[in-house]
Amino acid sequence: MPLVIVGIGILALLFLIMKFKLNTFVSLIIVSFGVALALGIKPDNIGTTIEAGLGATLGHLALIFGLGAMLGKLIADSGGAQRIAMTLVNKFGEKNIQWAVVVASFIIGVALFFEVGLVLLIPIVFAISKQLRVSILYLGIPMAAALSVTHGFLPPHPGPTAIAGEYGANLGEVLLYGFIIAIPTVIIAGPLFTKLAKKLVPASFTKTGNIASLGEQKTFKLEETPGFGISVFTALLPVILMSFATIVNLLQKTIGFEDNSLLVAIRFIGNAGTAMVISLLVAIYTMGLARKIPIKEVMNSCTTAITHIGMMLLIIGGGGAFKQVLIDGGVGDYVAELFKGTSISPILLAWIIAAILRISLGSATVAALTTSGLVLPMLGHSDVNLALVVLATGAGSLIASHVNDAGFWMFKEYFGLSIKETFLTWTLLETIISVCGLIFILLLSLFV
Repeated sequence: MPLVIVGIGILALLFLIMKFKLNTFVSLIIVSFGVALALGIKPDNIGTTIEAGLGATLGHLALIFGLGAMLGKLIADSGGAQRIAMTLVNKFGEKNIQWAVVVASFIIGVALFFEVGLVLLIPIVFAISKQLRVSILYLGIPMAAALSVTHGFLPPHPGPTAIAGEYGANLGEVLLYGFIIAIPTVIIAGPLFTKLAKKLVPASFTKTGNIASLGEQKTFKLEETPGFGISVFTALLPVILMSFATIVNLLQKTIGFEDNSLLVAIRFIGNAGTAMVISLLVAIYTMGLARKIPIKEVMNSCTTAITHIGMMLLIIGGGGAFKQVLIDGGVGDYVAELFKGTSISPILLAWIIAAILRISLGSATVAALTTSGLVLPMLGHSDVNLALVVLATGAGSLIASHVNDAGFWMFKEYFGLSIKETFLTWTLLETIISVCGLIFILLLSLFV
């Protein structure tokens, strides 16, 4: 019965968003109240449950997410992202242009959220396409693959960061293992899949895209932008700090040397929140003050970044509220009981549930957070690596993006594709990322 109630709740959520065009956050809160009542949570406790879910999710995420948005905005507004992209294009040369786009998108994708990275990189990809007379989609698929993989697997992106908080996984480990999985996944879903896509929809590779849909874009002369080295360093600094601390921690566990003040300092600096604060302060200097940009202008970029993610934060909080309703309503325990005694891996289960919810709901982040509420009670009975469960949830939440996902429509409009062509390129691309991610996670689970 609890699963039937959850199923009806998800259908109601779809109905409110798609039929009545209600805001996703409002829909999530309405459905959370309805599902809570149906699951038998006392009316007096429903408000507390929803507040607890919303607060716990945003309490963990808001600092990293907010600082990450500011960091990305500073890199974009200074021209640092454009410098990274154009330098790599020049270095790789015309013959290896796809790989240049992959590397540039991956670096920029670590620092910028998916939608921001897409809007930022598409004009650059359009310009390269026109200059080299290659198909816009030939460059667009590898770009989208790299941005999507970083969005699904790597902190400080909202999905993996939020799920790590729910599962109690070490964020540095998620980042380290995420990189190991992300690199081969991008290669398969990007340059290799492009060859298949060209055979599936050859006509779409002759289209010139829809540059007008981007509106007016901020462009820079290359000499006006920060240097390549400092731009890459600034973009990747949170990754460097968190990864270094994680490697040191793993070495300590393996070798077993004693704690000391240096290790405590490394752990402090490598903590996700601390790493983001340090990275933002560095970006304020390298992308702003060092280039004689007034502090007021630098702070305006930070303010704009936060206004753009306000609704996204509320939606993530709404997903956390729905997740808490599932936990307090006993759905997670019910699922755990159903699978008690079975040999199914929590990694596989997390991926399957996230995939089903993603196809139903459209939002990868909401699907991932809802999955955490169902899978969390199972983790106490298993010695599975929590970072890998986080990544499996993230991988499942990327599968089969279709008409209920904003990313589907963004890709369709920017590249001027038909619905069918978008299914055979974007939807298939997201599915390949999801399945490859799961395969690499299962392989990695044999060793960690």
